[in-house]
Amino acid sequence: MSKVIDVTDQNFEEEVLGADLPAEVDFWAPWCGPCKMVLPIYDKFSEEYEGRFKFCKINVDENQQMAMKYKIMSIPMQMFFVDGQKVDEILGAATEHTIQAKIDDILQSSPTDGKG
Repeated sequence: MSKVIDVTDQNFEEEVLGADLPAEVDFWAPWCGPCKMVLPIYDKFSEEYEGRFKFCKINVDENQQMAMKYKIMSIPMQMFFVDGQKVDEILGAATEHTIQAKIDDILQSSPTDGKG
C-alpha cells in the first residue's frame, strides 16, 4: 500500500517544508502520461524508505498556488526538500535507478537526528 501523501496548497508548508524527514514532492496531473509512469516508483519508495524519507504528490491542476510558487512549467517535476529548503529536482519521467540514486545522495548528505 502506497504511503505517498497527497498534499495541497493548504497543507504544503506543514507536510513538506515542516517535515522532520527529507521530502520529495511530485508535481503531477491526472492527464499527464509521463506522470503516471513515475507514480509506481514513488509508491514503492514510500514503503522502502518509510521513516527515513517522506514522499508527497501535488496535483498542479487543483493546486495552482504551489505550482506557481515553484515555477512549475513542465511535469512531472520532482522537487526534493531538506529542512524546508529545496535541495534538488528531477524534471521528467526519470528511471527508478536515477530517482533512487538521488534519494540515497540526499540521505547521505542530510543525516537525520537519529530516527533514520
